[in-house]
Amino acid sequence: MQVNVKKKQPNSKMCFVCGLKNAFGLKCRFYELDNGELMAIFQPSPEHQGYPGRLHGGIAATILDETIGRAIMQAYSDNIWGVTVDFSMRLRKPVPIDHEVRVVGRIVRDGKRGFEGTGEIILDDGTVAIEAKGKYLKMDIGKIADFDHREQEWGVVGSPDDPDYVTLP
Repeated sequence: MQVNVKKKQPNSKMCFVCGLKNAFGLKCRFYELDNGELMAIFQPSPEHQGYPGRLHGGIAATILDETIGRAIMQAYSDNIWGVTVDFSMRLRKPVPIDHEVRVVGRIVRDGKRGFEGTGEIILDDGTVAIEAKGKYLKMDIGKIADFDHREQEWGVVGSPDDPDYVTLP
C-alpha cells in the first residue's frame, strides 16, 4: 500500500536518534504520513550492531520508542513530546544492518495527559521484524529540558532522499 508523506519532522544536532551531528547516532529522519502514522528511516552503521551484521536489540528499542513517542507531534505540535512511562517489544526476526531500517509508529489511544502507541520495524520484504507498544505522558519540551531550539539546531533539514510517498505492507 502506497501512502503519501505529509511532512517531515525536525531533526536536532546531538540527539542520539535524530541528531545530524552526533557521530555515533542514528541520524534518523521522521515522516508524517497521510494515514496518521509516523515513519522513521535510518541507515545503521557497524557501531549499531549486536551480533555481527544484525541491529542491536537496544538500538531497535530506542528507535521504536522514539518513533511512537514522536507520533503525538502530528496531533499537537513540535513542542509536545511523548515521555515514556512503559515500553515493551517483541523480537520476531533479526534486523540486518546492511539495509535502510524502516519503522512505523502510531497512536492507538489519546487521553488528556497521556497516550498509548504501537510500532513495528519492517523488513524490505514487508514482514514485521519487531513489534512494540508503549504508554507515554504528553509533555511540553520546555518542561522536559532546557531546550534552546537554535542551540540544538532543531528544524527540518531537507534531503534529496526525502520520499514523497512510502510503501507499507
